[in-house]
Amino acid sequence: MTTTAEIFVDGKFLKADQVQPVIEAATGEPLGDGASATEADIDAAVAAARAALAEWQSASPDHRADVLTAFAAALESRARSTDELVSRENGMPMSLSRGANGRFPAALVRYYAQLITETPIEEIRPSMIGHTVVRREAVGVVAAIVPWNYPQALAAFKLAPALAAGCTVVLKAAPETALDALVFAQAAEEAGLPAGVLNIVPGGASAGAHLVSHPGVDKVTFTGSTAAGRAIGEVCGRLLRPVTLELGGKSAAIILDDADLDATIKGLRNASLVNNGQTCHLSSRILAPRSRYGEVLDALVGMVGALNIGDPLDKSTDIGPLVSARQRERVLGYIESGKASSAKLVAGGSVPADQPRGWFVSPTVFADVDNSDRIAQEEIFGPVLAVIPYDGDEEAVALANDSEFGLAGTVWSTDDERAIDVARAVRTGTVGINDYQLDFRAPFGGVKASGIGRELGPEGLDAFFALKSIYRVGPADD
Repeated sequence: MTTTAEIFVDGKFLKADQVQPVIEAATGEPLGDGASATEADIDAAVAAARAALAEWQSASPDHRADVLTAFAAALESRARSTDELVSRENGMPMSLSRGANGRFPAALVRYYAQLITETPIEEIRPSMIGHTVVRREAVGVVAAIVPWNYPQALAAFKLAPALAAGCTVVLKAAPETALDALVFAQAAEEAGLPAGVLNIVPGGASAGAHLVSHPGVDKVTFTGSTAAGRAIGEVCGRLLRPVTLELGGKSAAIILDDADLDATIKGLRNASLVNNGQTCHLSSRILAPRSRYGEVLDALVGMVGALNIGDPLDKSTDIGPLVSARQRERVLGYIESGKASSAKLVAGGSVPADQPRGWFVSPTVFADVDNSDRIAQEEIFGPVLAVIPYDGDEEAVALANDSEFGLAGTVWSTDDERAIDVARAVRTGTVGINDYQLDFRAPFGGVKASGIGRELGPEGLDAFFALKSIYRVGPADD
């Protein structure tokens, strides 16, 4: 794909001093050279963002919206090649990648371009002495750190509202998906985004750590593992630096005893296994009513057995490879943990025999899982489902809540009101009823170990504002 590793700083593509190969997930062969940002690269990117801040934040919302609309069009024009590139980098099936990496980022940028023109920068509130002007101002230079599983979509979660609010951004992309990150740079250049407003520096953990603690950064926004989020949160807490953390999950799918099983199993293909299991909000704990437990289990085993495992570039593929050899070994380690427990392996559990290259793992189902088992409590980030029996709605909710995480979940029932009542009782940031699809007009995020703050919707824009109150004596001007 590419032989020149680059970063994008101050509106210029620069040859990287350090290189890390990007490996194609389906073959295990080199795909291209990705940049591995140094501390000097991070320093230069932050300096460029700082220098560009005053002009960008002082631009009118309408002007920023116009530039972002052009940015969205430039992203959209590259969608076909971008979705293929990401699928080759991380193994995402093309049927998903076309939306997540092709259409969605442009749509989200357009949404925030429109929203910023509808958001009042100042509002007047009556006060005891007269009135107060409450003003929204860009929080400043934003460090945006994104993972490899949905690299384009999750970058857009951060870039779109931050740029709309008037912030400048340093985007630290994951080394596994260093190549597609530069699509944002190409689009920014084409759209006329001023130099320094968006800077892109792919790199590893050390680059991210340097960026998080950099004195020139005003806010950090991060998506990734809970362990990394805790470390970032500690640094930001010490520095009193605003931070948004979208972290891991171990969400529950609560199948109620009145569920339409055919529709439920069809929906769980996406809700529990999308992107080869490499998705933070998956309903990977399947809570099945004991009265229908065998029926549910048989249906799940039949569903995973019918999935097409193979080349992610083939539109008929349901399950592609995991992102890397390291990730495959991690997932296989969890499967061995499940085999060593009292749970029963009823599907999958190994590397597919017909996939000798790449980082494939067969979709795996464990039955009779105890909710305290590792495979029920820890985020696996692979195609592994834990099926847990329960008696009654109260026990189902208690099992769902018996987790350090609280990012997502699903409830499956033919009675919408009953399902919504159950959803209200689950302590989590998002819940789907008979489906799970993000709504970019509504807030997304978690509670407990699943994070701090919210992305998407108007709340996602609010995260990049600092509020200022200007107290004035006397009545407000008409």
